[in-house]
Amino acid sequence: MTTSNQLTPGMTISVDDQIYRVVSSVKVTVAKGKGKPFIKAKLTSLSSNQEVEKNFKPDQKIDEVNLAERRVEFLYPEGKDFLFLDIDLLNQVVVSSEIVNEKVHYLKEGIQLKAMFYGDDVFAIELPQFLELTVVKTQACESKISVSNATKIAILETGAKVEVPLFIEAGDIIKVDTHAGEYIQRV
Repeated sequence: MTTSNQLTPGMTISVDDQIYRVVSSVKVTVAKGKGKPFIKAKLTSLSSNQEVEKNFKPDQKIDEVNLAERRVEFLYPEGKDFLFLDIDLLNQVVVSSEIVNEKVHYLKEGIQLKAMFYGDDVFAIELPQFLELTVVKTQACESKISVSNATKIAILETGAKVEVPLFIEAGDIIKVDTHAGEYIQRV
């Protein structure tokens, strides 16, 4: 248990049966006679990744949640969900498509990720910053391009689409920044 006055960025809390990470917290004071001071917090839902603002009374009791961070390895999709191997405990973990979300475009068998667990449930996964992926297909480009930094779209083995320089062809292995969704270099 903690109080609203003690909220700091990075904390994980439970409010209304939802788990949130605190982004920011500020004490708001109002003019005399206009109301009571309160704590305004920006929170990110770990299940939906949406940012919300919540107001708390000063010294309001809030449940602090301790999440365990463990390494998992992607195995394969299973229906609408995804199956991972918990590397530390050597058991299989099912992660819903809502948690995987847009990260699905970078999932490849054998990739290791960080997962945030609350009990046995996964609330968030984090891809490695950089991955090396094979280009499966590139869009055809016009023969008379004279721009020095021209790009084309490449489709990667995971289904992700990334802008790449014109010299990248199908079969090339490229390094991709998974957080920005950008090409870094040919490997």
